[in-house]
Amino acid sequence: MTITRLAVGSLIVGFAVLGLKTLAYSMTGSVALLSDALESTVNVATAFAALIAIRIAAKPADDNHPYGHHKAEFFSAVLEGVMIIVAALLILREAYAGFMHPLFLDAPIAGLLVNLAATSINGFWAFILITRGRRLKSPALVADGKHLITDVVSSVGIAVGIVLAIATGWWILDPLLAIFVAINILWSGSKLIKESLSGLMDEAVSDEMLIAVREIITTEADGAMQAHDLRTRHAGPVVFIDFHRVVPGDISVFRSHEICDRIENALKARFGDARIAIHVEPEHKSKQSGVIFPVE
Repeated sequence: MTITRLAVGSLIVGFAVLGLKTLAYSMTGSVALLSDALESTVNVATAFAALIAIRIAAKPADDNHPYGHHKAEFFSAVLEGVMIIVAALLILREAYAGFMHPLFLDAPIAGLLVNLAATSINGFWAFILITRGRRLKSPALVADGKHLITDVVSSVGIAVGIVLAIATGWWILDPLLAIFVAINILWSGSKLIKESLSGLMDEAVSDEMLIAVREIITTEADGAMQAHDLRTRHAGPVVFIDFHRVVPGDISVFRSHEICDRIENALKARFGDARIAIHVEPEHKSKQSGVIFPVE
């Protein structure tokens, strides 16, 4: 399944879940279930934003964007985090009203069953988005999936709380649960914004990936004397790698190019659509710091 199809699927699932949760709220009048429905409204809006961002990110590089449009997905993830926080503030407002005037719930069992059906759909789709999103290296899809997981956790907590309210008659639990939902998604929204901003700020790849890059450069650089000043960054599914490679001063251009090709092919075989820039230097450009492998 392609990234675009998954994004379209998220939009369809979002509308279906929103409809079910709105129905559950209308059946019960529960503030907690209303908060769940408000969060699903965010799901629909962010799924639409993710679809647009993914379509933009898929565009090839052009004169105005020579490095491609991959960062568009990070903008989508940041927007999703912001909208999650806005939804949390709306939920807190509704929870406060419910806390001041607790209400007896209508048809709570039937409403819970409808809401749990929506939760099951969300849980299944979240698993699909996270696993496929990581495989396709799509920050927008992974962010969407993680948000749905938060939604699932909130919905399960709400269901348990409403059952307790029914059993004990403590209807004050309903707005208290809504507050729990708001705090939970505030935390997830702030975390999502932080992760997405790291991509927009050209943060380096993970330590594990960086170790693998260094190992490949060292293994495949037979004929070179040194490599130094390695820099990496990631933008959606694409990894950017650049470094300086020192060769003997008397080596031919053809031989130097062969070494570069070997390193590039090995890096692309490991990291897929990697963008690699290698600056070739003569031996007097060797450095003592920032060295990947030393002079032999």
